[in-house]
Amino acid sequence: MPRLLNDQERNAMRLNYPAWQMLENRDAISRTFLFPDFKIAFAFMQQCAEYAEKIDHHPEWLNIWNRLEVVLATHSAGGLTSLDLQLAEFMDRTANSIGLQQPGA
Repeated sequence: MPRLLNDQERNAMRLNYPAWQMLENRDAISRTFLFPDFKIAFAFMQQCAEYAEKIDHHPEWLNIWNRLEVVLATHSAGGLTSLDLQLAEFMDRTANSIGLQQPGA
């Protein structure tokens, strides 16, 4: 099982993943992605799902038409681990590759 991130890793996370926000009520990060339409949102989700299967780490997400709300945490560890950062990085890179512009990102 992966270990929880230490304070130094959490500080680096805030700098390296500025579009992701810490949740107040649990040890997890979240991000909302907005896409031009459902088809692009679903294609993004498919790419992320394939990667999540590859690393055996799955996001919590909610898709409503063009909006995808994502929460990342490692349930077996009880909070944030390197697996969450790995998946966040993949999602950011994939969103950037399709030219997705995010407010505040």
